Amino acid sequence: MSDYKVDLTNCDKEPIHIPGKVQAHGFLVAVDSKCIITYLSENISDFLPVKAEELLGNDLKNLEQILLPGETIGLNQMLQLGKHAKSFETINPFRIDSGDVSYNLIMSQVANFYLLEFEPTSSATEIDIQKTIGRSVTEMLSGKQLKHLLNNAAEQIKTLIGYDRVMIYKFSDDGHGEVVAEVKENHLDPFLGLHYPASDIPKQARELYKINLTRIIADVDTEASPILTLPVNGEAQPIDLTHSTLRAVSPIHIQYLKNMGVASSFSISLMYRDELWGLIACHNYTPRFINYKAREASKLIGQIISSALEFKQDEELLARSEDYKAAYDALSRQLRKGGSVSSIITEQNSTILDVCDATGAVLIFEDQVIKLGQTPNDEQIKELNAWLKRNMQDRVFHTHQLPELHNQAKEYSDVASGLLACTLSKEMGELMMWFKPEQVTTINWAGNPEKPAEIDEQGQLTLSPRKSFDVWSQTVKNTSDRWTREEIATVLKLREDVVYAINRQANEIRTLNEKLKQAYEELDTFSFTISHDLRTPLSTIKNYSELLLESNTSLDDDARRILKKVIGGADKLNFLIKEVLNYSRVGRAEIEYNQIDMERLLKDIKSDLVVALNVPNLEFSLGDTPPLLGDRTMITQVFANLLNNAVKYSAKSNPPKVKVSGKEINSEVVYEISDNGVGIDLNYYNRIFDLFKRMDNVRSYEGTGVGLAIVKRIIEKHNARIWVESELGVGTIFYVAFKKSGNGSA
Repeated sequence: MSDYKVDLTNCDKEPIHIPGKVQAHGFLVAVDSKCIITYLSENISDFLPVKAEELLGNDLKNLEQILLPGETIGLNQMLQLGKHAKSFETINPFRIDSGDVSYNLIMSQVANFYLLEFEPTSSATEIDIQKTIGRSVTEMLSGKQLKHLLNNAAEQIKTLIGYDRVMIYKFSDDGHGEVVAEVKENHLDPFLGLHYPASDIPKQARELYKINLTRIIADVDTEASPILTLPVNGEAQPIDLTHSTLRAVSPIHIQYLKNMGVASSFSISLMYRDELWGLIACHNYTPRFINYKAREASKLIGQIISSALEFKQDEELLARSEDYKAAYDALSRQLRKGGSVSSIITEQNSTILDVCDATGAVLIFEDQVIKLGQTPNDEQIKELNAWLKRNMQDRVFHTHQLPELHNQAKEYSDVASGLLACTLSKEMGELMMWFKPEQVTTINWAGNPEKPAEIDEQGQLTLSPRKSFDVWSQTVKNTSDRWTREEIATVLKLREDVVYAINRQANEIRTLNEKLKQAYEELDTFSFTISHDLRTPLSTIKNYSELLLESNTSLDDDARRILKKVIGGADKLNFLIKEVLNYSRVGRAEIEYNQIDMERLLKDIKSDLVVALNVPNLEFSLGDTPPLLGDRTMITQVFANLLNNAVKYSAKSNPPKVKVSGKEINSEVVYEISDNGVGIDLNYYNRIFDLFKRMDNVRSYEGTGVGLAIVKRIIEKHNARIWVESELGVGTIFYVAFKKSGNGSA
């Protein structure tokens, strides 16, 4: 036989709202809109001298004649009164004296039927709860903390209704419950601190507890009475007993109570923000019945406790969240002021680590991973981010059992069993993460929480109630403290502020880009002005000066010397204009990557320089010349400028020496351009690439201070590197390193 694992949700399939039976301590009558008896519990004959079959299908008056012979106010009048008021709350319970027996009549409406439930007015408790409720409530609310409120509530309710054991039972998010307060008779074993699986009170039962705020089971050993009805189209339809006080109990639950040794029970629902927070569960080890008035008074106590519980719990949550709010407010103010988003939320007095009760936080933003507190390592964070990107459907994700969802997280469960994450940009993999450490705990269950499976007559696996309630311990790992609603809400608010700040910066960058585009356009206009409006008059000055020098034979030596200076100045200014234009164009030019034959390029540059500069005794040597990937025109400018400087500044050495060589080092191709010239002062190292900056020791050499600025721009545009080594009077070596891939990535 195969091993089966019980699916605990099959307990939820039991239709407990239509059991087709009522408890034996009272009887039920249901009438339609015409006051015809359509449903009737078979046990009416236990209370009245009539059989159910004799009344079924007849008018309600037939029951009145038996129940209230000679009375002027009958059941029909009470029913009409409730219909007119559209509620039976002010009428219930209506006392009916029938001979020597008194009943409480409780009426309610379900669909097109009206339920009339009759139960005894007698009660096991002799205390007038309605008279003592004020003092009891005062005692219950005297505790300042939530745990004191719950302990006081259990104590006072036991005093009021006299059950052997009164427990406060709190539900967890997964439906399982824990006894958080208890008052009992001394001879009973304690249940305080014990946990009960969700299947003990299945989902549909918890839903009914939200509707019926009290629920009594008077005697588990009495047989529930069937409800009889007239068939419709040959088939009997069950009636919905959701609002019934006599509704029979699930056979599974009855057996469950018997297995515990409990003879009767009573429960009061505790609500928190319209959800079932827990129950006041009362057990008695002999049959016990408390009447409707006592139960309604108990319901009122439950409602008062629920209100106090909501206040106390909110008060404690508020105290805990004040620190979160203070940190959030500080971060929000800084984000509104502007600045680096990552610096604001990770480097200030308050950081993202302070907005919740986490022990570690990570910001992944703009290709950076910033860690705060205790977190997984970089590789683990990278892998976790990839997992979140695949599995995170909403903008926020949280779990207190990350290793149970993501197996690889078991490697770092000690620091990150709890995860709270929210996206900044899912496409770019940018997000914030918070971590809570593992809390290895031992849970004491009231018996093994796994109910045994039983196979029914149809071969279906169903649940049966547990028979053993001996303490069963379970060690829980890979679990952290849960994330509270306040923590999640604070993180979501922070996310909105961070995203707003990022978008604002993006808009600012977009504005700056527009301004930069406009500036480039203005620079183009300026360049045209230089090339046209300035160079034209310069050419005129030069041409007339040359003409005057050649044609006028009457000029003396001083006049000729002045004219030659004018012509030389015009040439220098023309060259400077050309250099400035080159510098401005480099920034806007697009790179066209090609493989460059460096040997040929360098030989061409050498030939041009030897002719142009005409330096005597120049020793110009070429070493290895590995190819480069880059823009040929721009690369030519780089080496032409560097070699021009090398030849120019070593011209006075004896002999001038210039050498160029390249070699591959890891992922780069590095070229050296060395000379034995005047050298560079150490104080100028950081300034030699600035526009129009020239060293004091080269004032006597021709130059504009633009060449190295152009070199620097081209190098940066290629995502390459340039640096220099030099010694005054000894010489200079420039190094340029280009990535082999040519696009700046290794």
